[in-house]
Amino acid sequence: MTTGPDHTTVADSVKRVVIAESRLSLEPDQIQDDEPLSGDLLRVNSMGFVGMLVRLEDELDVTLPDDLFVGRTFKTVDDLVEVVAEGTRETEAL
Repeated sequence: MTTGPDHTTVADSVKRVVIAESRLSLEPDQIQDDEPLSGDLLRVNSMGFVGMLVRLEDELDVTLPDDLFVGRTFKTVDDLVEVVAEGTRETEAL
């Protein structure tokens, strides 16, 4: 039985992707979990969000369910980490 990525791996991947989307030269450990996705440091908008999800799927080698993101609000990095981690667990259960 294969297992999906652990929470630390998901958090690191999400941080790398939001750093790339924001066009910053930082390391994932320089981004706080409670950092706003659209604030003074990170600049994630709705157009870039879809591309980020595709990159996360590729990086984590998972397929995130389309309905996972419906009706959810993402204000911080950790909001996104939690949903992606949930999606990887759902994928693993299939």
